[in-house]
Amino acid sequence: MSDTPRTPRFLALTPLLVFLLLYLATSLVMGDFYKMPITVAFIFSSVYALCIMRRMPFAQRIEHFSAGAADPNIMQMIWIFVMAGAFAQSARAMGAVDAAVHLTLQFLPAQFLAAGIFLAACFVSISVGTSVGTIVALMPVASGIASEVGLDPAYLSAIVVGGSFFGDNLSFISDTTIAATRTQECALSDKFWANLRIVAPAALITLLIYTFSGAPTASFVAPERVEWVKVIPYLLVLITALMSVHVMLVLLLGVTATGVIGVATGSFSLFDWCGEMGQGVVGMGELIIITLLAGGMLETIRLNGGIDYLISRLTRRVRGTRGAQAAIAALVCMANLCTANNTIAILSVGGIAREIADRYGVDRRKSASLLDTFSCFTQGLLPYGAQLLMAAGLASISPLEIIRYLYYPYILGACAVIAIVIKNKKNRMK
Repeated sequence: MSDTPRTPRFLALTPLLVFLLLYLATSLVMGDFYKMPITVAFIFSSVYALCIMRRMPFAQRIEHFSAGAADPNIMQMIWIFVMAGAFAQSARAMGAVDAAVHLTLQFLPAQFLAAGIFLAACFVSISVGTSVGTIVALMPVASGIASEVGLDPAYLSAIVVGGSFFGDNLSFISDTTIAATRTQECALSDKFWANLRIVAPAALITLLIYTFSGAPTASFVAPERVEWVKVIPYLLVLITALMSVHVMLVLLLGVTATGVIGVATGSFSLFDWCGEMGQGVVGMGELIIITLLAGGMLETIRLNGGIDYLISRLTRRVRGTRGAQAAIAALVCMANLCTANNTIAILSVGGIAREIADRYGVDRRKSASLLDTFSCFTQGLLPYGAQLLMAAGLASISPLEIIRYLYYPYILGACAVIAIVIKNKKNRMK
């Protein structure tokens, strides 16, 4: 039987609604982010997704579900989780986190910690072009700082996640930027300047919030002596990431560095290092299970015509330039909810977005900017997205705890909506 999407229908989207009700609604109503484990919510919604797949033997439904879980993008994310867990735990065991925290606190006053971390995340993300790579590089240090100075780890995690989407949205080497410009057939530089009008105000407002609001911290005095050698693994990870080295190779170099330095300094033995790596990988087990379940469930949504349903409904009543821009924004947001991957969401609706832009006179630079911006806005708030799962796993907290502090994605979304409402005639196609 063909795996092409079937007739568009709303029923295909209901597994996503089941998940949101079970996980988000239950957690918010009960006031406890751990009352409903995210893995259990995904199990129930995945079983429901399999049940509503019609005209197909159960064994074949499982095959399609498994194919979605084994998607190359899903598998690559799992390998990143594995290596990130090994690096984070081995770095913690050899003292790299403490050394990096002490170094940071020596040069960055406590009252400017939040703003400094946000700026660092913005700089790293626009350099490496990936939100996941930024989170991998900065989250262990941010988590360590949170415990040292008495800040809520969810607060600092949200700062790193928010800053990571600044570059994911704007960088020339970001996969979302490349996908948006290719589907809209416009130049990278043109999209950059159109995008900057939305992103720059959002980043500036967020930076001002972190600079002047601050957060209460416990008193902490960084030691005069910093073990510089133990900072090397993080410096290596940061430098290689800035050189656009693949994130898997970055993590492999980081793990190797922690082992060599840890054994050389007597922080642990060779076998202790192996044990720490194993413990780190096991600690990522829940994230891996969540990722597999999400991939399978979202594939059933696609196969049942869920994304096609969204496209048909959202493009039915487009009227005028503003309506066209709103439709493009809604399309990519809803596709992102169904794929949990902003690049795939852009590729899924990019062709439709280009047709809408051409038909209603929307500059393709603007349509590319809207696709990228609203996909990053949505991805930045998904509790089952790779970025929040990674940050939550490294900080040992719930993704929902991070969402309430995600100032940048919220402000970015607001600025993007304002950009649609305020009609800029200069940006219209001639």
